[in-house]
Amino acid sequence: MAKLFKNKQVVVMGLGLHGGGVGAARFFAKQGAEVLVTDLKTKDQLKDSINKLRGLKIKYSLGGHKEADFISADLIIKNPDVPNSSPYLKIARKNNIAVETDVSLFFKLSKTFIIGVTGTKGKSTVASLIFHILKLKFRRVFLAGNIGVSPLDLLSKVKAGDKVVLELSSFELENLTQSPNIAVITNIFPDHLNRYAGMAEYIEAKKIIFNHQKKSDILILNADDKAVKLFAKDAKSKVYFFSSKERKPSINLDNLKLFGEHNTSNILASAAAAEAMGISRKIIEKSIKNFKGVPSRQEFIKEVKGVKYFNDTTATMPEAAVAAIKSFSEKFPASKLILICGGQNKGLDFKVFARAIKEKVGELIMLPGTASDKIKEELGEFKKLHSVSSMQAAVEKAKDLADKGDVVVLSPGAASFNLFKNEFDRGDQFVKIVKGLKNE
Repeated sequence: MAKLFKNKQVVVMGLGLHGGGVGAARFFAKQGAEVLVTDLKTKDQLKDSINKLRGLKIKYSLGGHKEADFISADLIIKNPDVPNSSPYLKIARKNNIAVETDVSLFFKLSKTFIIGVTGTKGKSTVASLIFHILKLKFRRVFLAGNIGVSPLDLLSKVKAGDKVVLELSSFELENLTQSPNIAVITNIFPDHLNRYAGMAEYIEAKKIIFNHQKKSDILILNADDKAVKLFAKDAKSKVYFFSSKERKPSINLDNLKLFGEHNTSNILASAAAAEAMGISRKIIEKSIKNFKGVPSRQEFIKEVKGVKYFNDTTATMPEAAVAAIKSFSEKFPASKLILICGGQNKGLDFKVFARAIKEKVGELIMLPGTASDKIKEELGEFKKLHSVSSMQAAVEKAKDLADKGDVVVLSPGAASFNLFKNEFDRGDQFVKIVKGLKNE
C-alpha cells in the first residue's frame, strides 16, 4: 500500500506482550514513519516484543511515559489496554494530535469485508471457527485482533473484498467510529470492572460493535442472553439470533471435538455468521466437525499415568471457570476433577464460582492473589483446598493428588498479572511443566 505515514512522527503507546503494539510499530516503521515506542514496562520486561522488531528503525522510551512525546507527534497509536482517561492522551488531544488504535486505523484504511466478534466469553473460539468455516468457501480470508495478531500486520496483504475476521475486546471497541459488516455478540457477563465504572459502562463499550452499522449490515445476537437480546432494539442493521436452548438446533451438532454447553452456543454463533454470508449448512457442518478449538481454551495437553491435563488459562473471569467446571464434570462424570485456579481480582464476584467448586471439584489448588483471597472467603471451610506459590508447585501438587482416571484443569477464573506476564505466559508455564512430566 502507499506510504501514507512516511516521515510522520508516530508514537506507539504501549508495546505490550500480546502482539498488537508490535504489529503497529512494525507497520509504521515499514511505512517510513519516525516511530517512538513508549511503555510503562522496562526493556527487560518487554524483551520478547522488542526482539520481534529487531532491525527496524524504532526509538524506545521505556519504564514510563514523557509528556513531551505527546505534544509534538503527528499520531498516537494507543494499546487497547491504555484507558482513554490516561493523562498523556489528554495532553495529546489538547494539542490536537489524533489518537487511534491499530484496530480503528485498520477500519479506516482497509476496504475489506469485516466480520467482528465480541462478547465476554467465547469470542476467540467464535472468531477462529468463523475463520475456519470461511476458508472452505472463500480463497482470501484473514484472522486478527484480540487473538494476538495486529490487523495492521494485514494491511499490506489484503485487497478490497477480502474477508477479515476480527476478535474485538471491549477495549478495542472503545475508539471505533466504524462497525463491521457482520457483528457477532456472544454474551455479556461482569468483567473488567476494574476499568469500567459499572456494568452499564461495560455494556455500552460492547454495543460500539454495531453502533455504526448500516441498514445493509448484519448483527448476530445470542437470544439466550437477556442483555444481548435487548441490543436488537438499538440496531440499525438486520438482526439474526442464535440459541443453544432451541429444541432442535439449525445444524447437526453430533460428534463434535468441542464439548460443553458454552461451546454449543459458540458453534451456533459461528454457524449463524457463516449462513449470513451464504455458506451452505453442508459446508458449515463439515467444518465444525474438524474444528479442534483454540489453544489455551480447554485445550488437552497430555495424559500422564492415566491422568489427563487441560489448559484453560484464558478463563480470566469466574463465569468462564464455572463453564469449565461444568463442561469437564459432564465430559468426565466418573473422574475426580482437580482444579488449579486463582490470581488477581478485576472487581468481580466469586460466589457462583465458589458454589461450583464445592459441588463439583474434588481437589482445589490455589495460586496466590487478590481473587484467590476472595474465593477462599466465599468457600469458607473447604477441606480440599491446597495453597501454592507458583505454577511449578501447582502442577506438582496436582500430580501428587491425582489418581488414574482423574482430570487436572488449569482454569483460573482470575487475572494473571501478579505472577505472570499475562494469561498466555501462565498457560505456557503450565504446558511446559505438564509436558515435562514422566510416565514412569
